Amino acid sequence: MSTISNPFEMFDVKGKTALITGASGAFGMVAARVLSGAGCNLVLVAGNQDALDEIAQECRDAGSDVTTVNKRPTDEVACAKMVQVAVDAYDALDILVVASGMNKVALINDMEPETFTSVMDVNVTQSWLLARAASAQMKKQGNGGKIVLVSSARGLLGHPAGYTAYCASKAAVDGITKALGCELGPTGITVNAIAPTVFRSPLTQWMFEDDEKAKTVRAGFLARVPKGRLGEPEDLSGPLLFLASKASDFYTGHILYADGGYTAG
Repeated sequence: MSTISNPFEMFDVKGKTALITGASGAFGMVAARVLSGAGCNLVLVAGNQDALDEIAQECRDAGSDVTTVNKRPTDEVACAKMVQVAVDAYDALDILVVASGMNKVALINDMEPETFTSVMDVNVTQSWLLARAASAQMKKQGNGGKIVLVSSARGLLGHPAGYTAYCASKAAVDGITKALGCELGPTGITVNAIAPTVFRSPLTQWMFEDDEKAKTVRAGFLARVPKGRLGEPEDLSGPLLFLASKASDFYTGHILYADGGYTAG
């Protein structure tokens, strides 16, 4: 009854330990800032040392205890070591946010098979390996846990401009999310995914500009977005905190579309 009389307690993650991969990317930085602000201990993982140092220092300045790992989750050993870093530094791992990912765009007859498999490896296999390593530690702790993967509206909807690899990879992430939600349900570990559409990032900044190309592309896209605007990083903050906190304890195996209604129409 206490969480009902004081609902803010459901979102309290203070003192929890969160491992965030892709921490130097657009969504990874959102996750770092949100969970830092909420009082988590952070293990930030990224391949870009300079960008990693920058977001880590920002979180430290905000009062967080931060440990960094300058690696990518390329294989089973690397993923296991990332989890172990969290345990060595903070004695537990409570939250995993897999914000690392890749997109390579080309029409199918212009895309090399190696490009397709590289996108699948980064978006699918590495998500699976991280969830595997984190869930093993969470089960050992016996207190449940939170696993948050990153999908996309493209996991549900196709795209004509050469997205076979990306769409396939995000559909696979959706499948992992649903299957692990079922598999890990009895352990108290929840597994969910956030699926945004276009939100402001270095890769999409051009769509927010005022030149004719941006205006034309934006107008065509927004015709299908009921909210009538492109996404901002802050739009992912609430869904992330929900999925990382006790508030989502009865919510697992789901894809949360943070897309302004794009997939509803």
